Amino acid sequence: MGAFDWFWKAMGAQADRNDKKSKTVVDNSREATASLAALDDAAVTQAARESVQEGVIADKSTFLAALAVASERKLGMHPFHVQSQAVLRLLEGDVIQMATGEGKTLVGAMAATGFALTGKRVHLITVNDYLAARDAEWMRPLVEFFGLTVSSVTEKLGPEQRREAYRADIVYAPVNEVGFDVLRDNQITDRSQTVQAPADVALVDEADSVLVDEALVPLVLAGNRPGEAPTGHITNVVARLREGLDYQISEDGRTVHLTEPGAARVEKELGLDSLYSEDNIGTVLVKVNLALHAKALLIRDIHYIVVDGKLQLIDASRGRVADLQRWPDGLQAAVEAKEGLEVSEGGRILDTITLQELMRRYPVVCGMTGTAVEATEQLTQFYGLGVSVIDRNKELRRFDEADRIFATAEDKNRAIVEEIVELHSTGQPVLVGTHDVAESEALAEVLQERGIEVNVLNAKNDAEEARIVAEAGDVGRVTVSTQMAGRGTDIKLGGADEADRAAVVERGGLAVIGTSRHRTARLDNQLRGRAGRQGDPGLSVFFVSLDDDVVRQGGEDESLSVQPSPDGRVDSKRVSDFVAHCQRVTEGQLLEIHSQTWKYNQLLADQRVIIDERRAQLLDTDKAWEELSQRAPERAAELEHLDKDVRVAAAREIMLYHLDLSWADHLELMDDVRESIHLRAIARETPLTEYHRIAVREFKDVAQRAVEDSVTTFREALIDAQGVHMEDAGLARPSATWTYMVSDNPLTGSGNSVVSGIGNIFR
Repeated sequence: MGAFDWFWKAMGAQADRNDKKSKTVVDNSREATASLAALDDAAVTQAARESVQEGVIADKSTFLAALAVASERKLGMHPFHVQSQAVLRLLEGDVIQMATGEGKTLVGAMAATGFALTGKRVHLITVNDYLAARDAEWMRPLVEFFGLTVSSVTEKLGPEQRREAYRADIVYAPVNEVGFDVLRDNQITDRSQTVQAPADVALVDEADSVLVDEALVPLVLAGNRPGEAPTGHITNVVARLREGLDYQISEDGRTVHLTEPGAARVEKELGLDSLYSEDNIGTVLVKVNLALHAKALLIRDIHYIVVDGKLQLIDASRGRVADLQRWPDGLQAAVEAKEGLEVSEGGRILDTITLQELMRRYPVVCGMTGTAVEATEQLTQFYGLGVSVIDRNKELRRFDEADRIFATAEDKNRAIVEEIVELHSTGQPVLVGTHDVAESEALAEVLQERGIEVNVLNAKNDAEEARIVAEAGDVGRVTVSTQMAGRGTDIKLGGADEADRAAVVERGGLAVIGTSRHRTARLDNQLRGRAGRQGDPGLSVFFVSLDDDVVRQGGEDESLSVQPSPDGRVDSKRVSDFVAHCQRVTEGQLLEIHSQTWKYNQLLADQRVIIDERRAQLLDTDKAWEELSQRAPERAAELEHLDKDVRVAAAREIMLYHLDLSWADHLELMDDVRESIHLRAIARETPLTEYHRIAVREFKDVAQRAVEDSVTTFREALIDAQGVHMEDAGLARPSATWTYMVSDNPLTGSGNSVVSGIGNIFR
């Protein structure tokens, strides 16, 4: 047995032992629940608090029983035994896998309450504002039963409201809002401006999405600075370039480059001798490449939409508008110019943090999702987390049909339409999972032409997503959804009120159709999981073509000969095995991308810790005044007549300004290095090693440069009874800041509609 096999076997054995212990505790809690049920609220609360000793749950059975009684009384929900088991595993710091519809919302609230009763503040991390606000209010009676406080943080809250919300024992908040508040708190110049209160636990809902799919997405805080964009003449020139002749797109759809004829054409139309001359390579060529990337790789209604004259990015992992996502400034401006929109103001990055780095700041991380097992390797490698699989309360009755594989996308899309028409004719509700907005709308249009009313859930109408998803299980309902839009909302058979439940059960329950395989089986299983909730009947089937992205990219270096039937279907175990192989290859590619990106990010994360410690020292002590006084004693003497608090505050503001500026310069420099580091391979150097070497070398100058610049400002800036006049010295902080997420998710892809032709894929 290899070392790797031994490791996973040991991990499995440990998980089995933990599960057995949890089940024993849950079994013992039944008797305790019956006893506590006879007591009043105060006595139940007292029993819960007495089961905790010195911050540790000593009597777990009584503890669970108290939570169960409170849930029954305040929410009318009696936890299943498997839910109580899930609570225990969360309290042990695991990521739990619970199937869709098994009650993760209650489990999360019970576990959060448990952590809070041990004296820990909990951030219950959600994927969007809607779920944060909904779940906080829904679970409020349970939390407050034990004398604890609960709140939610959403985008609309101002600083004072956020400050108050973060003081609660349990805070429900979208992951991006938590991250942005961390970044904003890293820009304060006085501790009283802090918004967040320290938290001990991150309990992550949809953990695979936050901890894996979007873990490397950077959250960015930017400040205003006039930006340059490839507008005007360059945009017009690039718009006329022809694919295959003037430029070529890579096989994976991620990169594009000019051909020699293309470069010559651009040079001629711009009146340049050479795009690659020293004068042009860092300016004109950059703008040409940005415009080319915008033209060739970023497709309207797939990667972004235009609403009311504004560019809105689409979050490919959920198929919804990403209100706070933005491409790096030059690329954002290039797409805006391409669409003829007003080009937004450019800026500089003040600070940035990835979701992975954000999560690693919490002493305890745990989470829950419907698909954790497939992400075990990532959760263990990057967070040191274990995975516990929680049994279903009722046996699964969903039928998962084998993939239907077709030779071409055209054959596949035709078959999808016919299958939906057939299912709809029986009254069975159908949920179709597509990969992008254009695909969902093209399919809906064709179905409507066939006389089928369709509810389309995509990035253009996400405000309605909860209502649409809740009704997706009604008789005869056809819902077309981009990816996993609507996660967190149950699809109940017979509609939200289950009025027609019996009729839907008779027709076989909800049928889920996937229009192609994802690059990881975990995302397929997320879609499957929308059917078969709580022992309901259901059906799932995926349609695959040999033209699909996952097959083309996973089988890039392999050839396959097939003999399709007249309708284009390929019914062969060999082909089915090949498709599965292709998906495993793309899963491996994604893990490698994650691993490599993590290695690049980790050094900057370690450097950030040093900056954070320095910032805290300057904020919480008189260190700034002491250092500047030592380095410029003559200036310090001139200021002795001022009140000490004024002097200290002035020195603090100066040193924090230059520390933040120096860090921002470092981030900008390392971003530039990252963009070109692959060229080191040409010189037989290891890119990652070189990146680390440069990062370490440059970071040595960050603190020193900040101190030297601070001394200069201390000597030259006007400092009086009102403090230091930074603006008069031309050193004001940005008058406007904004936050956004850089769309840099390795799970995103060009989508099959790019390959097949937008608006024509279901014809």
